[in-house]
Amino acid sequence: MTDPYDILGVARDAKEEQIKAAYRKRVKAAHPDSGGDTEAFAMLQKAYELLLDPVRRKVFDDTGYDVELTDAVDLQALVAIEKLITEMVLDEREPGTFDPVAKMRASLLEEIRKANFSKSELERHSSRIGLHLDRLGKRPGKDVVGHMLRARIKAIATAISETEAKIGANERACDMLEGYLYVMDEIREELDAAPEIEWDKPQVRAAAQ
Repeated sequence: MTDPYDILGVARDAKEEQIKAAYRKRVKAAHPDSGGDTEAFAMLQKAYELLLDPVRRKVFDDTGYDVELTDAVDLQALVAIEKLITEMVLDEREPGTFDPVAKMRASLLEEIRKANFSKSELERHSSRIGLHLDRLGKRPGKDVVGHMLRARIKAIATAISETEAKIGANERACDMLEGYLYVMDEIREELDAAPEIEWDKPQVRAAAQ
């Protein structure tokens, strides 16, 4: 997580003048014209703009995230959670009768399971194509078949990278959902509400002799 307070070196309760002073102090050394890193300078500016915007600052203080400062993995995780939030809002069951956070975690874990399976299948296909390529004898002139096989391996490698990114994003989303405790309604068992049934005791009769 990228923290604007750490970037500017100010306390979380810093006032506007303190934020401006910290920015002026750091911006000179961070500027590319002074030998600073371009990416670090851009992050400094983004952090400064965030902390001067009361709405964005409050959102960051409440959630720990901001669209402008969030890294790619966190952003993908937030998108995944946003989709699950939409499903939660559209679920017409009465609040308290089910745990929506547990449902979101379960959905994310299922996506991770599917992605891991897909990754293993892609790796298996890539390995098999590689074995074909190893056995393909060199031929004079243009190697059309070899070129196409290598292109397939490259395409699969890209798909694997995308799948790994999806796994990482869903794992991060699971981390973001940690610590939530959804309060469920107390469910009364039917037996507790039902009247007790009195059963007749069997009568023991003495045998007449």
